[in-house]
Amino acid sequence: MKRFNRIAAMMNYLLEHPRTRVNLEYFVNTYDVSKATVSDDLNVVDSTFQEQGIGKLKRVIGPSGGIQYIPKLTAEKSLQYVNEFCNQLSDPGRILPGGYLYMTDILGDPVSVRKIGQIIASAFAEKDIDVVMTVETKGIPIAYAVASFLNVPVLIVRRDPKVTEGSSISINYVSGSSRKIQTMVLTKRSLHESMNVCIIDDFMKAGGTINGMISLVEEFGASTTAIAVLAEADDEEEDRVIEEYTSLIKISNVDMKQKKINVQPGNFLENFSPMEEL
Repeated sequence: MKRFNRIAAMMNYLLEHPRTRVNLEYFVNTYDVSKATVSDDLNVVDSTFQEQGIGKLKRVIGPSGGIQYIPKLTAEKSLQYVNEFCNQLSDPGRILPGGYLYMTDILGDPVSVRKIGQIIASAFAEKDIDVVMTVETKGIPIAYAVASFLNVPVLIVRRDPKVTEGSSISINYVSGSSRKIQTMVLTKRSLHESMNVCIIDDFMKAGGTINGMISLVEEFGASTTAIAVLAEADDEEEDRVIEEYTSLIKISNVDMKQKKINVQPGNFLENFSPMEEL
């Protein structure tokens, strides 16, 4: 295999196996080349990933060492994508009763969902995360997109128990916006003690639903490591019950009568180190 073909194959393998530790011997045996050649090729791959702003290679030292592809967009590219979403959502025609926005078309577009997942995964790429959790239904496509970049499974919290999922644990929680008592359920086989969970949701007002998922995680003896939402409502009248979270978009000044709305980037840039900030 010629060198440029080998490098292309390596890049493809690493993109399909994000955050997976790959021993250099795998590439040595696969392409029948020396370890020094593999190391030089991986230097090219690493520089290409960083030049494209889509991540980097992390070298793991030791007998069981190797390399990992860390999928991390640059701050510039992440902000570019978020500004695109802000422009889409700024259309007053999207305003729904209750101060919500129509986002079904974005959540149904594979390209848009992939960008959303990539931005969120970039914020948590170097965190110890074992599983991504969301509640049915609109957060599901985002959760799967995030999980694909973090290379972890997805757990879907239900409103009602499913016979096909076996025994489950349920909790009651107070919805932050409606102040109603609701129920959420998760099968016992899905989450284990000491697992680290990344909670994903599409929209947050007061944060009652996310707070319910945090409580559900605690029932299993697991830990909530990260929380992210596509959009948050910046409403001074709402008593926010969640403090530490990542949002891509912030929605404020929703006026249904005047058909006005303000959509701007959320706090996601806080997850970038000073060297990566714009």
